[in-house]
This record gives sequence, C-alpha cells and structure tokens, in this order.
Amino acid sequence: MNVEVTPLPGIGTRQDFMIRSGRRIGVITYRDGKFELIVSSKEDPDDCSASIPLSTTEAGTLAGLLGAPQLVAQLRDEHSDIAGISTKQFPIVPGSVFDGRTLGETELRTRTGASIVAVVRAGAVSPSPRPDFVFVGGDLVVVVGTVDGLQQTADILGGG
Repeated sequence: MNVEVTPLPGIGTRQDFMIRSGRRIGVITYRDGKFELIVSSKEDPDDCSASIPLSTTEAGTLAGLLGAPQLVAQLRDEHSDIAGISTKQFPIVPGSVFDGRTLGETELRTRTGASIVAVVRAGAVSPSPRPDFVFVGGDLVVVVGTVDGLQQTADILGGG
C-alpha cells in the first residue's frame, strides 16, 4: 500500500492512500498532537468530503480497532493447524475493573487456561506482555485458548 505523506507547513502532515473505491482515506496529524480522519472525494483527491477531528485517545482507540483484527487474523492462521485452539480479542473498557490494573491481577491463565499473547494500544502491539503490564481503557487484549477458556476470559475481562 502506497501511503503518501504530505507536509502541511505550519500545521503538520497529511498521510493518505487510495482505497479500492478510488477514494482517498487518511489522517492529518497536527503539530499540537490532534488528529483528523479525512476522506477525499473520488473526483478530486484534494477535496476533503469528510473530516472527523479525533483526540489522541480517540485516534489511539481507532488505531487499535483497525490494527487488532490483522494481528488476530495472523494468529488464527498460525494456530489453524492446532485443533481446539482459537484466538480472540477483548477490549478493556475505560473505567472497567481492569482499567489501570496489571495483567497478573487478572489471573487469567490460572483461571481459564487461556493466554494473553499481545495487547494493542493506540495501534502499537505489545507482544507477550509480562504480568506487571498495566492495562488502560481502550486496550485490546489478544488471547489464545480453547473455546471454553475464551468464554471464561470474556466473563472475567467483561466483569472482572
């Protein structure tokens, strides 16, 4: 995918690429740390047909939502030869029981047999997080385990 980076003097940068429909989608990163999701019209790539301002947290959450499925798909492919093993992602909801608590405090492996193999935060992947890894709201936790273990994981991370 060819991502075009365009400096916007005094403002920041525009990074965008063309999607299958012929439209362009991208992000303007402002010098003050704000972001803007943009969609250009099909007829004129310089004409912005939609723009959505995002805070740093919102941009990070969106990046996580877009990045985590690729990671999960890759892990599914890698585990496809192992019967009974699945991969699933779970969000850490802001203000939930595990927002601000460590991975170790979940006791997930002991309680479910499932393993947290990665955490996606603001589009960045933390592979094999250690027990002292602290979750924050908006994290996406990638877990590998049996169907039962993943269901128990949903119960624990959803309600603690």
